[in-house]
Amino acid sequence: MTIDRFTTPLYGIAEAAGYLAIPASTFTTWAFGYQRRQRDGRTVHAKPVITAARAERPHEASVPFIGLAEGYALAAFRQAGVPLQRIRPSIDALQRELGLEHALASRRLFTDGAEVLYDYAEHAGDESARELVVVRNNQRVFAEVVESYLRRVDFAPDGYAKVIALPQYRVAEITVDAEHGFGRPRFARGGAKLEDVIDLFQAGEPVDVVAEEYGLTREEIEDVLRVATRAAA
Repeated sequence: MTIDRFTTPLYGIAEAAGYLAIPASTFTTWAFGYQRRQRDGRTVHAKPVITAARAERPHEASVPFIGLAEGYALAAFRQAGVPLQRIRPSIDALQRELGLEHALASRRLFTDGAEVLYDYAEHAGDESARELVVVRNNQRVFAEVVESYLRRVDFAPDGYAKVIALPQYRVAEITVDAEHGFGRPRFARGGAKLEDVIDLFQAGEPVDVVAEEYGLTREEIEDVLRVATRAAA
């Protein structure tokens, strides 16, 4: 099967949200927008901000790799403490000024995005956008938490995300890559599938045995088990 990073559905909503360590409800509003009635009777609409298609059945894949990458950038903004409803105009400015579809998944977000957001904040008086950008050595750059996320993305020759290192791991480097294993998480070192490692432990093998089997360290195994246990709670 040939996978198109932009169109082939690879992830369910809850699955994608779990990879980014955010609530599924949050990822749903990013993917499909929302319509909410306010106390004063007005209806507020918000459009989708990442690439996804409505699945025909529950738990069916609906998010392509590029949609996950867009969500990853939004997770970085969220980690910086800026709610999405406050930065939607900033995202529109990024798309407009960079002149790209899928700007949140592009290399230009990393290279030019901070400059665009800073200029937008100055002209629009938008404090939300300004919270994402700092001036360092007379250059406009993303705040540290956002920059730390974006440094974990590798880009393909077309300028769009190709490999993403998932954010919730402290020791193990776990990546998703649309060209390997249908985009499922795997260890960057050695290439073992995350699911296989966890399954072996859950089958009753001690941590040290699992580590030896896959050429990993005990600390790496304990790290992924920590995240898996927290996700299951």
